[in-house]
Amino acid sequence: MTTSEVTEKKPLWLLIEENILDLDSQDLSEGNLEASIKKVAGKLDSEGYNVSKNGGNLLQLRWAMNETQKVGRPFMKDLNTAIEALTLDDVADPYSVTNKLILDIGETWPILKKSENRPDVIQIVEKTKLDLLIVKAKDLSGDEGIRLLIEEEVASEVITSALDITAEKLEQVNTEMEKELAEKERVTTLLEAVEGKTDEEKVKHLIENNVADNLIVDIGKVDQNVINVVKESMEAELKEKQRLEEEEAALKAAKKAEEAAGPQLEDISPEDMIDYIDSIREIMEFSEEEKEIRVMCEQSSIPISLVDIAVSEPDKLDELEKAAEG
Repeated sequence: MTTSEVTEKKPLWLLIEENILDLDSQDLSEGNLEASIKKVAGKLDSEGYNVSKNGGNLLQLRWAMNETQKVGRPFMKDLNTAIEALTLDDVADPYSVTNKLILDIGETWPILKKSENRPDVIQIVEKTKLDLLIVKAKDLSGDEGIRLLIEEEVASEVITSALDITAEKLEQVNTEMEKELAEKERVTTLLEAVEGKTDEEKVKHLIENNVADNLIVDIGKVDQNVINVVKESMEAELKEKQRLEEEEAALKAAKKAEEAAGPQLEDISPEDMIDYIDSIREIMEFSEEEKEIRVMCEQSSIPISLVDIAVSEPDKLDELEKAAEG
């Protein structure tokens, strides 16, 4: 389709027909025909088209005027009526609708059947498509209108002008669409890895790779209900996994605490008992503060069971020492 609105010099045959459209029925009467031909020729001359002094161009104008007089109405009236009736669906394929226009109008207006005029008709149809797209874009909310014109490959300068937006805004939407396209390609690749799997397996694979629900539905062709079921199942699995991890962490912490606490009193050998008590007494000579005693005992790897006695029942250390000495 035509993606820009580049101003070009109109072909003479089309400009002739447009000028004939401006004439009234009196201008087309037999008595006024020659005067009307001169009038149109003079106007075309002023617009840069050599008609009055060019035999071929003047003959083309005369032929068009004769055809208009014979049919009883201007060619452009029929063409404009047909163009105005077109919808976006009609102009989806400009070449196809051009063929239809030529078939429908060409029987009355042979000029439309000339092969050299076909590109001009296609250009009119493409311009009609562009105009219809812009009308539709303006009716859409948010950035949807911008997206529509970008998808239809309308030129940037046309989009910014038609929708009255900045080039920065257009670039922003363009970037968003490029990211969305890249994400769709990523999802397509992810689906290739689970080809032949069940819908549930496909969905789980996509969710694990952070794919949005709408893309799972659109690209994966999976119903939203299946996604919801898989999510519930995955949530249950995640909760169980977290429970097991927390349980394992608690066991490790308990084991670590137990190792840090050292052996119980009954598990300490007599020789170690004597050494530990000697160390405690040395520490207690430096400080009488429980917190400081505990810190220094921990640094010396003294069992907590023995430290607890030292700070709560220090006299009991003598009994333990005697028992260890036998």
